[in-house]
Amino acid sequence: MSAQDQTGWPALPYPDWAETCRALHLWCQILGKYRLSHTPWVNHSWHATLYVTPHGLTTGPVHEPGGCVTLSLDLVEHRMIAEADGGARKGFPLQPMSVAEFLTRTRETVEAVGGTFNIHGAPNEIPDALPFAEDTASRPYDAQAVARFHGALLRIVPVFERFRTGFIGKVSPVHLFWGSFDLAVTRFSGRTAPLHPGGVPNLPDDVAQEAYSHEVSSAGFWPGGAGVDEPMFYAYAYPGPDGFATHPVEPAAAWFDDKLGEFLLPYAAVRDSDDPEGMLMSFLQSTYEAAAITGDWDRDALECELGQPGVPRPLGPRG
Repeated sequence: MSAQDQTGWPALPYPDWAETCRALHLWCQILGKYRLSHTPWVNHSWHATLYVTPHGLTTGPVHEPGGCVTLSLDLVEHRMIAEADGGARKGFPLQPMSVAEFLTRTRETVEAVGGTFNIHGAPNEIPDALPFAEDTASRPYDAQAVARFHGALLRIVPVFERFRTGFIGKVSPVHLFWGSFDLAVTRFSGRTAPLHPGGVPNLPDDVAQEAYSHEVSSAGFWPGGAGVDEPMFYAYAYPGPDGFATHPVEPAAAWFDDKLGEFLLPYAAVRDSDDPEGMLMSFLQSTYEAAAITGDWDRDALECELGQPGVPRPLGPRG
């Protein structure tokens, strides 16, 4: 039976590709930092994220003074690709290499298409991480595991996107934060939040404080390694309202982790269910409701029916 078997959701055992995953995380940081270095700041660092595509992960268009450049990790053909306006396109194979070598080859590739590569040279949100240029140990690259990870993202994103449509208030895109290496979608109550205490490893406090400037209910997906040793869906509220941790959520496989301060749901439980999309949606919706109910959000003003392709939202009483 194939890795994706009956449900189409691939198996993703973290221990089998943990070192490759760590390398991919650092490579994504290098691409993300290129976007960060050229893009005006948008609320909650939304200007710096990566996006899932049919072929992998991309910065999307990055507008430099001299033109437009996109960097992508093609996780189907296993290449790093730089494309620029005017048709320039260069790349190199993804294969076992050091982070320092990936950095050098990425810089050369960006410059070859006319871009300017000048990034902050150390990882963020990773304790005791080496600067990229000093990380010279060879890293493995398990192409099959990377392809399975990409396949998982392609199945998770549409569920997150559908969940996103059920909210009229401020809500983030579905995007991948390269600092913590998680796919995320976040809803906002509209109220400001207490000042975040900061203290995230290798992340300036003012960045964390701006990211959490307003009350949120956030959900996402880690491939593993962020305090858990298996791929995991998560959901949290900031600030955490009284009663949030003990509020009932679905499905039965989910629980609140006191150490992380988040609800967790194993990817394997979703993958192995008869209805992976339905199980994941129940987790997203019920954990949001836990935040909204215990946090006293104005749900009548913020929520709406899930969106449908080609169908405009009804205006309701105000229309």
